[in-house]
Amino acid sequence: MSFLKKLFGKKEKESLDQGLQKTKEGFFSKITKAIAGKSTVDEEVLDNLEEALVSADVGVETTVRIIKKIEERVARDKYLSTSELNKMLQEEIENILVDAPGSESYTFDSPMPAKPYIVLVVGVNGVGKTTTIGKLAYNFKKAGKSVLLGAADTFRAAAVDQLTIWSERVDVPIVKQAMGSDPAAVAFDTAQSAVSRQSDVVLIDTAGRLHNKAHLMDELNKIKRVIQKFIPEAPHEVLLVLDGSTGQNALEQAKHFTAATDVTAMAITKLDGTAKGGVVLAIADQFKIPVKFIGVGEKAEDLLVFDKHEFVDSLFSLKDQ
Repeated sequence: MSFLKKLFGKKEKESLDQGLQKTKEGFFSKITKAIAGKSTVDEEVLDNLEEALVSADVGVETTVRIIKKIEERVARDKYLSTSELNKMLQEEIENILVDAPGSESYTFDSPMPAKPYIVLVVGVNGVGKTTTIGKLAYNFKKAGKSVLLGAADTFRAAAVDQLTIWSERVDVPIVKQAMGSDPAAVAFDTAQSAVSRQSDVVLIDTAGRLHNKAHLMDELNKIKRVIQKFIPEAPHEVLLVLDGSTGQNALEQAKHFTAATDVTAMAITKLDGTAKGGVVLAIADQFKIPVKFIGVGEKAEDLLVFDKHEFVDSLFSLKDQ
């Protein structure tokens, strides 16, 4: 873990602890109550634990999976104490969180797996998609990378305006066209510009409409096809942005988007304002897609590269309780 510790500095850890405070208070206090005063793990402890996980928005399927694993371990060791249960629960939760494949795991500071590295950002309106793109641009630029934005959410004037504001704020170039333009045309221009500018990272915003899945699929496929005319292996990443504060609703959105396009990574926003942070576990478990970034506050620095060990550690940490 020492290498990860270096990537995940003291400042990031403080942001994470602070950002997960509400989830931690709800989640941890329920788990503490579930196992309070028990010296061994019996049926009642497991039932209480199950209830605590479900109410923390971990979701029924994922909860059942965690409980089953714990039951198997308890069966092997009849005299398991509740302090050992706590440790075991942390391990099982960490096991559920999916790691990004080696070639696709990176931090803001590390070399990118390709150049230009094209990220197509998808998600419904209102989840913090454009803000996440702005924060990603800020963090990549701060780490010394050249960043280019593409405003392909052309159906909403606010989306283009908002992305333009971010491009000015973090001082990175943006490719955009008039509202109502063909999103694929914007993506085409962005890819062309990225090659000529030799950009390191390209973040392309896309329309967040879910009412017509077939239309969404067609649109995203068209965007992919035009990008591939310039960069055959692009997009290198399709990043789905979900609002963690919506709990199980975020799972529904993930279902729609993973059915409509090949999502390769997730960013989960607004975890600081909610006690529903357990949904991160449900999403990672059910879709087997790595969570790459989490938003734990308003500031650009509060978008963190997700580290599952640190996430679980913060979830169970008793500091500030």
